[in-house]
Amino acid sequence: MTRHVLGRLAATAFIAVVIGFFTLPMLWLAAAPFDDTPTITVSIPQFTLGNFQAILDNPYAAGSIVNSLLQAGGAAVLVVVLAALAAYALSRVHVPGRDLLLYLLLLMSSVVTGTAAMVPIFELATRLGLIDTHLGVILVVSGGLLPAAIFILKDFMDETPTSYEESARVFGATPLQILRHIVIPLVRPGLSTIGVWAMASVWGGFLFQFILLRDPEKLPGSVILYTLYTEGGAPKLDLISTFSLLYSLPVVAMYLLVSQRYGFRFHGGIKR
Repeated sequence: MTRHVLGRLAATAFIAVVIGFFTLPMLWLAAAPFDDTPTITVSIPQFTLGNFQAILDNPYAAGSIVNSLLQAGGAAVLVVVLAALAAYALSRVHVPGRDLLLYLLLLMSSVVTGTAAMVPIFELATRLGLIDTHLGVILVVSGGLLPAAIFILKDFMDETPTSYEESARVFGATPLQILRHIVIPLVRPGLSTIGVWAMASVWGGFLFQFILLRDPEKLPGSVILYTLYTEGGAPKLDLISTFSLLYSLPVVAMYLLVSQRYGFRFHGGIKR
Protein backbone atom coordinates (compact mmCIF):
# COMPACT_ATOMS: atom_id res chain seq x y z
CA MET A 1 0.00 0.00 0.00
CA THR A 2 2.81 2.42 0.87
CA ARG A 3 4.58 1.70 -2.41
CA HIS A 4 1.33 2.30 -4.31
CA VAL A 5 0.74 5.63 -2.59
CA LEU A 6 4.31 6.76 -3.21
CA GLY A 7 3.99 5.79 -6.87
CA ARG A 8 0.80 7.79 -7.23
CA LEU A 9 2.40 10.79 -5.53
CA ALA A 10 5.44 10.59 -7.80
CA ALA A 11 3.25 10.33 -10.91
CA THR A 12 1.15 13.28 -9.76
CA ALA A 13 4.24 15.37 -9.06
CA PHE A 14 5.68 14.52 -12.48
CA ILE A 15 2.45 15.48 -14.23
CA ALA A 16 2.32 18.74 -12.26
CA VAL A 17 5.89 19.59 -13.31
CA VAL A 18 5.11 18.87 -16.97
CA ILE A 19 1.92 20.96 -16.85
CA GLY A 20 3.81 23.79 -15.17
CA PHE A 21 6.54 23.59 -17.80
CA PHE A 22 4.01 24.30 -20.54
CA THR A 23 1.76 26.63 -18.53
CA LEU A 24 4.32 29.15 -17.27
CA PRO A 25 5.19 30.51 -20.76
CA MET A 26 1.48 31.01 -21.43
CA LEU A 27 1.05 32.82 -18.12
CA TRP A 28 3.99 35.06 -18.99
CA LEU A 29 2.51 35.82 -22.41
CA ALA A 30 -0.82 36.72 -20.79
CA ALA A 31 0.69 38.90 -18.03
CA ALA A 32 3.73 40.60 -19.58
CA PRO A 33 1.83 42.81 -22.09
CA PHE A 34 0.03 44.48 -19.18
CA ASP A 35 3.20 44.97 -17.12
CA ASP A 36 4.91 48.35 -17.08
CA THR A 37 8.34 46.73 -16.62
CA PRO A 38 8.10 43.07 -17.70
CA THR A 39 10.94 40.66 -17.01
CA ILE A 40 11.60 37.09 -18.09
CA THR A 41 9.92 35.79 -14.91
CA VAL A 42 6.21 35.43 -14.24
CA SER A 43 5.03 37.98 -11.68
CA ILE A 44 2.03 40.11 -10.80
CA PRO A 45 2.11 42.92 -13.40
CA GLN A 46 2.21 46.62 -12.69
CA PHE A 47 -0.89 47.22 -14.78
CA THR A 48 -0.58 49.47 -17.83
CA LEU A 49 -1.98 49.74 -21.35
CA GLY A 50 0.95 51.76 -22.61
CA ASN A 51 2.54 48.72 -24.25
CA PHE A 52 -0.43 48.36 -26.60
CA GLN A 53 -0.26 52.06 -27.45
CA ALA A 54 3.44 51.67 -28.24
CA ILE A 55 2.67 48.81 -30.63
CA LEU A 56 -0.06 50.85 -32.33
CA ASP A 57 2.40 53.72 -32.73
CA ASN A 58 4.80 51.41 -34.58
CA PRO A 59 4.37 52.24 -38.29
CA TYR A 60 4.59 48.59 -39.40
CA ALA A 61 3.10 46.50 -36.56
CA ALA A 62 -0.61 46.73 -37.41
CA GLY A 63 0.03 46.43 -41.14
CA SER A 64 2.20 43.36 -40.60
CA ILE A 65 -0.75 41.47 -39.09
CA VAL A 66 -2.80 42.31 -42.19
CA ASN A 67 0.08 41.07 -44.35
CA SER A 68 0.20 37.85 -42.35
CA LEU A 69 -3.53 37.35 -42.83
CA LEU A 70 -3.18 37.91 -46.56
CA GLN A 71 -0.20 35.58 -47.01
CA ALA A 72 -1.33 32.85 -44.62
CA GLY A 73 -4.93 32.97 -45.82
CA GLY A 74 -3.93 32.91 -49.47
CA ALA A 75 -1.57 29.99 -48.92
CA ALA A 76 -4.19 28.07 -46.92
CA VAL A 77 -6.80 28.47 -49.67
CA LEU A 78 -4.34 27.47 -52.39
CA VAL A 79 -3.09 24.43 -50.45
CA VAL A 80 -6.61 23.23 -49.63
CA VAL A 81 -7.85 23.58 -53.23
CA LEU A 82 -4.84 21.98 -54.91
CA ALA A 83 -4.44 19.27 -52.27
CA ALA A 84 -8.15 18.35 -52.54
CA LEU A 85 -7.94 18.00 -56.32
CA ALA A 86 -4.72 16.00 -56.22
CA ALA A 87 -5.82 13.77 -53.32
CA TYR A 88 -9.14 13.00 -55.01
CA ALA A 89 -7.41 12.05 -58.24
CA LEU A 90 -4.84 9.87 -56.47
CA SER A 91 -7.55 8.23 -54.40
CA ARG A 92 -9.85 7.34 -57.29
CA VAL A 93 -7.40 6.69 -60.15
CA HIS A 94 -5.39 3.51 -59.72
CA VAL A 95 -2.08 3.89 -61.50
CA PRO A 96 1.11 1.85 -61.01
CA GLY A 97 3.41 3.34 -58.39
CA ARG A 98 0.78 5.66 -56.91
CA ASP A 99 1.61 4.93 -53.28
CA LEU A 100 5.34 5.07 -54.02
CA LEU A 101 4.87 8.50 -55.59
CA LEU A 102 3.10 9.77 -52.48
CA TYR A 103 5.80 8.51 -50.16
CA LEU A 104 8.52 9.97 -52.38
CA LEU A 105 6.80 13.37 -52.39
CA LEU A 106 6.48 13.31 -48.63
CA LEU A 107 10.06 12.09 -48.17
CA MET A 108 11.58 14.65 -50.53
CA SER A 109 9.62 17.48 -48.92
CA SER A 110 11.08 16.44 -45.57
CA VAL A 111 14.65 15.88 -46.75
CA VAL A 112 14.96 18.93 -49.01
CA THR A 113 14.13 21.64 -46.46
CA GLY A 114 13.41 25.27 -47.21
CA THR A 115 16.91 26.26 -46.13
CA ALA A 116 18.54 23.83 -48.57
CA ALA A 117 16.31 24.91 -51.46
CA MET A 118 16.41 28.64 -50.75
CA VAL A 119 19.03 29.51 -53.39
CA PRO A 120 17.20 27.92 -56.38
CA ILE A 121 13.86 29.18 -55.07
CA PHE A 122 15.22 32.71 -54.82
CA GLU A 123 16.66 32.47 -58.33
CA LEU A 124 13.36 31.20 -59.71
CA ALA A 125 11.39 33.91 -57.92
CA THR A 126 13.77 36.54 -59.29
CA ARG A 127 13.35 35.32 -62.88
CA LEU A 128 9.56 35.25 -62.54
CA GLY A 129 9.40 38.70 -60.98
CA LEU A 130 7.96 37.44 -57.71
CA ILE A 131 10.47 39.10 -55.39
CA ASP A 132 8.86 41.53 -52.93
CA THR A 133 5.32 40.35 -53.72
CA HIS A 134 2.70 38.63 -51.62
CA LEU A 135 2.03 36.24 -54.51
CA GLY A 136 5.64 35.09 -54.48
CA VAL A 137 5.47 34.23 -50.76
CA ILE A 138 2.13 32.45 -51.19
CA LEU A 139 3.36 30.30 -54.08
CA VAL A 140 6.66 29.36 -52.43
CA VAL A 141 5.23 28.40 -49.03
CA SER A 142 2.30 26.57 -50.64
CA GLY A 143 4.68 24.43 -52.65
CA GLY A 144 6.41 23.32 -49.49
CA LEU A 145 3.14 22.40 -47.76
CA LEU A 146 1.42 20.60 -50.63
CA PRO A 147 3.11 17.14 -50.39
CA ALA A 148 2.12 16.61 -46.76
CA ALA A 149 -1.36 18.07 -47.39
CA ILE A 150 -1.96 15.69 -50.30
CA PHE A 151 -0.73 12.75 -48.25
CA ILE A 152 -3.11 13.56 -45.37
CA LEU A 153 -6.13 14.37 -47.52
CA LYS A 154 -5.80 11.17 -49.52
CA ASP A 155 -6.62 9.19 -46.37
CA PHE A 156 -9.80 11.24 -45.98
CA MET A 157 -10.70 10.63 -49.63
CA ASP A 158 -10.10 6.89 -49.27
CA GLU A 159 -12.59 6.76 -46.37
CA THR A 160 -15.48 8.19 -48.42
CA PRO A 161 -17.65 5.54 -50.14
CA THR A 162 -17.64 5.48 -53.92
CA SER A 163 -21.29 4.39 -54.15
CA TYR A 164 -22.47 8.00 -53.85
CA GLU A 165 -20.21 9.03 -56.70
CA GLU A 166 -21.37 6.16 -58.89
CA SER A 167 -25.00 7.14 -58.34
CA ALA A 168 -24.26 10.74 -59.24
CA ARG A 169 -22.33 9.63 -62.32
CA VAL A 170 -25.37 7.64 -63.49
CA PHE A 171 -27.43 10.84 -63.40
CA GLY A 172 -24.85 12.66 -65.53
CA ALA A 173 -22.79 14.52 -62.93
CA THR A 174 -19.33 15.60 -64.04
CA PRO A 175 -16.21 14.80 -61.98
CA LEU A 176 -16.00 18.39 -60.73
CA GLN A 177 -19.69 18.34 -59.72
CA ILE A 178 -19.15 15.07 -57.87
CA LEU A 179 -16.15 16.51 -56.10
CA ARG A 180 -17.95 19.73 -55.17
CA HIS A 181 -21.36 18.41 -54.12
CA ILE A 182 -20.56 14.94 -52.77
CA VAL A 183 -16.92 14.47 -51.84
CA ILE A 184 -16.14 17.91 -50.38
CA PRO A 185 -19.04 17.86 -47.85
CA LEU A 186 -17.89 14.42 -46.66
CA VAL A 187 -14.26 15.43 -46.10
CA ARG A 188 -14.85 18.84 -44.51
CA PRO A 189 -13.08 17.78 -41.29
CA GLY A 190 -9.99 16.97 -43.34
CA LEU A 191 -10.17 20.21 -45.29
CA SER A 192 -10.56 22.25 -42.10
CA THR A 193 -7.61 20.42 -40.55
CA ILE A 194 -5.42 21.10 -43.57
CA GLY A 195 -6.58 24.71 -43.74
CA VAL A 196 -5.74 25.46 -40.10
CA TRP A 197 -2.45 23.57 -40.34
CA ALA A 198 -1.39 25.42 -43.49
CA MET A 199 -2.36 28.83 -42.13
CA ALA A 200 -0.59 28.22 -38.82
CA SER A 201 2.54 27.03 -40.65
CA VAL A 202 2.69 30.16 -42.80
CA TRP A 203 1.68 32.38 -39.88
CA GLY A 204 4.77 31.38 -37.95
CA GLY A 205 7.08 31.18 -40.96
CA PHE A 206 10.09 33.45 -41.14
CA LEU A 207 12.76 32.36 -43.62
CA PHE A 208 10.93 32.67 -46.95
CA GLN A 209 9.19 35.89 -45.95
CA PHE A 210 12.43 37.43 -44.73
CA ILE A 211 14.32 36.60 -47.94
CA LEU A 212 11.63 37.19 -50.56
CA LEU A 213 10.26 40.50 -49.24
CA ARG A 214 12.07 43.84 -49.29
CA ASP A 215 9.41 46.47 -48.62
CA PRO A 216 8.83 46.88 -44.84
CA GLU A 217 5.16 47.57 -45.52
CA LYS A 218 4.77 44.04 -46.97
CA LEU A 219 6.52 42.16 -44.16
CA PRO A 220 4.39 39.81 -42.03
CA GLY A 221 4.28 39.89 -38.26
CA SER A 222 6.77 37.04 -37.90
CA VAL A 223 9.45 39.24 -39.51
CA ILE A 224 8.38 42.49 -37.82
CA LEU A 225 8.72 40.72 -34.48
CA TYR A 226 12.40 40.27 -35.30
CA THR A 227 12.80 44.06 -35.41
CA LEU A 228 11.56 44.64 -31.84
CA TYR A 229 15.07 44.62 -30.41
CA THR A 230 17.43 47.34 -29.34
CA GLU A 231 20.43 48.27 -31.47
CA GLY A 232 22.57 46.12 -29.19
CA GLY A 233 20.38 43.07 -29.81
CA ALA A 234 18.60 43.06 -26.44
CA PRO A 235 14.87 42.19 -26.67
CA LYS A 236 12.31 44.82 -25.78
CA LEU A 237 10.19 42.54 -23.62
CA ASP A 238 7.31 44.99 -23.32
CA LEU A 239 6.91 45.33 -27.09
CA ILE A 240 7.71 41.69 -27.92
CA SER A 241 5.23 40.29 -25.39
CA THR A 242 2.47 42.69 -26.45
CA PHE A 243 2.94 42.07 -30.15
CA SER A 244 3.19 38.29 -29.58
CA LEU A 245 -0.14 38.33 -27.76
CA LEU A 246 -1.84 40.31 -30.52
CA TYR A 247 -0.20 38.19 -33.19
CA SER A 248 -1.43 34.93 -31.67
CA LEU A 249 -5.07 35.97 -31.36
CA PRO A 250 -6.13 35.52 -35.04
CA VAL A 251 -4.81 31.95 -35.21
CA VAL A 252 -6.40 31.02 -31.88
CA ALA A 253 -9.72 32.53 -32.98
CA MET A 254 -9.57 30.68 -36.31
CA TYR A 255 -8.81 27.39 -34.57
CA LEU A 256 -11.72 27.78 -32.14
CA LEU A 257 -14.12 28.80 -34.91
CA VAL A 258 -13.22 25.94 -37.23
CA SER A 259 -13.13 23.42 -34.38
CA GLN A 260 -16.57 24.46 -33.18
CA ARG A 261 -18.12 24.41 -36.63
CA TYR A 262 -16.49 21.40 -38.26
CA GLY A 263 -14.35 19.69 -35.63
CA PHE A 264 -10.98 18.06 -36.18
CA ARG A 265 -11.34 14.34 -36.85
CA PHE A 266 -8.83 12.22 -38.69
CA HIS A 267 -11.38 10.12 -40.55
CA GLY A 268 -13.91 10.63 -43.30
CA GLY A 269 -17.33 12.15 -43.00
CA ILE A 270 -19.29 8.84 -43.01
CA LYS A 271 -19.74 6.99 -39.73
CA ARG A 272 -19.10 3.28 -39.92
